[in-house]
Amino acid sequence: MLRFTRARFHRAALLATVVLPLGAGSVLSQEATVLETLTIEAESDATLVQDGYVGKQDRLGTKIDTPIAEIPQAISVITQDQIEDQKPRTLNEALGYTASANPNSYGFDTRYDAVFLRGFQAYYNGMFRDGLRQYNGPSAWFRTEPYGIEGITVLKGPASSLYGISGPGGIINVVTKRPKDVPFRETELLFGDHGRAQAGFDFSGPANEDATVLYRLTGLGRIAETALPGYPDDKLYIAPAFTFQPDAGTSLTVLGELSRSVVGGTAAFYNPAPGVVSDLYEGDPAYNDFTQNQGRIGYEFEHRFNDLLTVRQNLRYTDVDADLEYSGHYPVGTDLARYWGHYTERARNFVVDNMAQFEFDTGAASHTAVLGIDYGWSDYEAFSGLGYVSAAETAAAPVPFSGGQRMNQLGVYAHDQVEWNDFTLFGSARYDWVDTKSLDAARTETSQKDEDLSYRIGASYRTEWGIIPYANYSTSFSPNIGLVYDDPASAIGRVARPTVATQKEVGVKYEIPGYNAVVSAALFDIDQDDGVVFDASTNVNKQRQLDLNSRGFEIEANASLDNGFSFIASYTHSRVKILQGATGTDGKELSASPNDVVSLWGHYAVMSGPLNGLGLGAGVRYVGTSFGDDANTYTNEARIFADAAISYDFGAKNPELEGLSLQINAKNLFDTQKQMCSAGYCYKDEGRSVFGSLRYRF
Repeated sequence: MLRFTRARFHRAALLATVVLPLGAGSVLSQEATVLETLTIEAESDATLVQDGYVGKQDRLGTKIDTPIAEIPQAISVITQDQIEDQKPRTLNEALGYTASANPNSYGFDTRYDAVFLRGFQAYYNGMFRDGLRQYNGPSAWFRTEPYGIEGITVLKGPASSLYGISGPGGIINVVTKRPKDVPFRETELLFGDHGRAQAGFDFSGPANEDATVLYRLTGLGRIAETALPGYPDDKLYIAPAFTFQPDAGTSLTVLGELSRSVVGGTAAFYNPAPGVVSDLYEGDPAYNDFTQNQGRIGYEFEHRFNDLLTVRQNLRYTDVDADLEYSGHYPVGTDLARYWGHYTERARNFVVDNMAQFEFDTGAASHTAVLGIDYGWSDYEAFSGLGYVSAAETAAAPVPFSGGQRMNQLGVYAHDQVEWNDFTLFGSARYDWVDTKSLDAARTETSQKDEDLSYRIGASYRTEWGIIPYANYSTSFSPNIGLVYDDPASAIGRVARPTVATQKEVGVKYEIPGYNAVVSAALFDIDQDDGVVFDASTNVNKQRQLDLNSRGFEIEANASLDNGFSFIASYTHSRVKILQGATGTDGKELSASPNDVVSLWGHYAVMSGPLNGLGLGAGVRYVGTSFGDDANTYTNEARIFADAAISYDFGAKNPELEGLSLQINAKNLFDTQKQMCSAGYCYKDEGRSVFGSLRYRF
């Protein structure tokens, strides 16, 4: 893993900020005489095919390259163009305009990519990278750098039938930037409020004359503060990738990453009473670094033997090392005293997925079938300590062991999608075996074995008007670790049962003829049994299991039109109900789960006339009311966030400046700041932020 001091980290990032623009300027002067006009796109379209704001084809829903409109399950796509226009700083921001995704439950907190799908948390077992599971530990989460990805696909609802352990709300698949078969070079500088300074580069193309070897190298350096005192947002990131394709039917792509980030360890404000957040920041600016080193290395291999058989093997190893300094206040009489905490954790994951794809016909029906077996291994250990004297005393003290876990998972699966006339029928089934060993703070080991069958059936029909109605029934399975307490007053617990869920969904997708536009709508009903949460009715750290039902409706539209106008629109209405939970919560709505969320983003690129090259973007997000605790005793207010962007392509008027563009983005333009309470604790929204970027592609 990378090892830098904070000072060395700052110097390295500053060096990148200086060197990159000099390199860009040198190339700019050399390329000024080239008159050919080219449209250079960053995405590779290798596994996620996209056109503007519209996702066209993906492997996520089926593990087979399939038109998204024909997959009988709701899927949202955040494309490369949307990422470039909106300039998200985190994965949460990238998902802000996605139907049924809720990244707003914890206010301003850049420490984690914490998002909910259809009312269920997706951040522990719903995160995937390039189609492979990406488990997170309690605090050692693999954080996504938006500059290093070329898209995000969100599969709504249970997906265990193909992907194994995952949650009821769905999975979020992050697509890494991959080597391109045409030259692509980009440098970018970004500056913003709170001293934000970032330099990035992205180079790709063939490495030899016959293009059998492709490469890509993406990186950035950033130094930044935030509105919170002593809460930085610094990063060094480098991601190499190589593709070897000796013939048309064989390819091997290697994807890697090393990064180091330093953000604030405390994002919370003191809560003097239930449902109330004060202006007293909990963090200690002198003791507030959350330092994380992370790395990943893996490959994707594919070989097509003939028209019948294609085999693939995808493999990845990840390692996350987290060191968290945090602090807070607690009442002592009529005054407040401070405590300091030190938490360290290392989480390692390995996963390999082997599959064979068969393409054949049976009479008038065409089949694309997959048989596969995958294996996953994950391990983490954590150390946690508290001090009540000073930050220095806490930092100097040894950090006691607090627990650990090792999990081995094996799954076998089968999938068949049958096309007959204009019908598509999907059937998937999978069986998982999971063996888990856990250590408590006393290093007492507990072993647990779980196994279950997951499945999905779905059907869609393409009408002659481009309308595609569909329906599906799917299930999910996720084992749980440790003991739960049905009676919180009892000292006797039981082994947690696995969390299982079922979904019924009907919907329609419409590809508007003659336009690069798609509209989708879905009705869903999800029952979750034995979800695990901390029991809010006690002051001790005990878990219990609860049953939930999430029911709702969503509609989403994406378009990029020939006149330069692109837009995203979504509306979600849902109700997440506690069927069986802690005392006093049965029949209540789950906290921080708004009933109504509306979002609209539009971008217009002027394509001719005196304003040719100008780009204008604007968006609004309405988050409706929700409850602040699971007993529904107080309410979170509705809020509206507005975002904006303006850009100018200098090459539109001057061929000598081809590839040079300037862009300014504003988040939460009207500085809306309200409290958001979740499970009884209240947070604050982030205020307005503005930053500008200068990009050169050549």
